[in-house]
Amino acid sequence: MSEFVLQLPGADAAIRRPCVAVAVVMRRERIDNRWQPWRWSLADIVPHEESFGAQPRLLLKDDQEERWLHPGFKVELFTDDAEGYYLNVTTPQPCFWVVWRMEEEAALADEPVAVPQTVTLSYHDAGRWLDAQETVEQVAAPRDVVEWTQAFVDAHYVLEAKRRQRPQSFKPLQDRFGNPARVSTDKKFGGGGHG
Repeated sequence: MSEFVLQLPGADAAIRRPCVAVAVVMRRERIDNRWQPWRWSLADIVPHEESFGAQPRLLLKDDQEERWLHPGFKVELFTDDAEGYYLNVTTPQPCFWVVWRMEEEAALADEPVAVPQTVTLSYHDAGRWLDAQETVEQVAAPRDVVEWTQAFVDAHYVLEAKRRQRPQSFKPLQDRFGNPARVSTDKKFGGGGHG
């Protein structure tokens, strides 16, 4: 099996950011459902190899499943998203996230195929896509990719110091309308019968 080729800027004039070339494997599996007999899902992320070419291709097809290889994805690391990578590598299972969509019309096969759109290691990117109602799935990142991402985080992410919260007793008092309120410690006695 191939290893992921983890590239750093400066190693090649064309590389401006740390990146890794990957291919996405999508799986179509038969399910026991009268209305929808097949389900698509992310199967794996593998190191890209030149022999894969540039076009998606069918790897396996039988009565129970299909597997499609989608080559040529580049996962880049950006310094302004170092926190997103930090949030990924500090989880119990760091991962790649993949956004994929179904073809609107069948182009790769007789029926529409699930086509990956992008791959990332950023927790923030994954969250934004989920918020946008995209289909996002994850697969565990291998140790060498996690270590490479951790080295990037160590070099570019500065954990913000938490600000100490001012105790409630030091906050100015306000009435229910938001106006400053006064509290008096003077004792007030009720009216009337003192004698």
